[in-house]
Amino acid sequence: MSSVGESMQQPDLPPRLRRFVDGMDALLARGAAEADIVAHGGTLLRALLAHDDWLPDALAQPHPQFYRQYLLYLDPASRYSVASFVWGPGQRTPLHDHTVWGLVGILRGAEVAQPWRYHDSGALVVDGEPLLLRAGEVSAVSPTLGDIHEVRNAYDDRVSVGVHVYGADIGAVDRFVYAPDGSRKPFRSGYANR
Repeated sequence: MSSVGESMQQPDLPPRLRRFVDGMDALLARGAAEADIVAHGGTLLRALLAHDDWLPDALAQPHPQFYRQYLLYLDPASRYSVASFVWGPGQRTPLHDHTVWGLVGILRGAEVAQPWRYHDSGALVVDGEPLLLRAGEVSAVSPTLGDIHEVRNAYDDRVSVGVHVYGADIGAVDRFVYAPDGSRKPFRSGYANR
């Protein structure tokens, strides 16, 4: 039998994660629109984040130089994926997009996300104030809601762990990292445990 993060279907998920997956499966099975996925999926994710007793330590280990993304669950039809994002002290992402809907939740610590958008000039500009998410809180990203941002651990002296849910196998999605001038380079994020 597989453990969390090792197989496509992960039949032996921790009970709390299994309840979340069952809820997401039911939500997507009824053909929910993005707004419903964000609203109801966000409620399901907050319930998962309310208890910090289910994530295996092996899937919450930071790397000394860069953040890590561990696959926790991949829907067999790749309708969505669940990943832990583990941030060492002070670590950050480059400017990047997702190209699909996403729910960003915090299990431990805090993350700061700074949204960006294209200006008429073609350059990227900061789009509003940074968003601070603390343990138990959830936000959303998507091409319709705003999809380009940079994210960092809110702390310079401790690890933070997020749980993110995306409307595809996010580790295999063709995405982009951006420079402030609007130029971009393709990338696939992959997973630390695959």
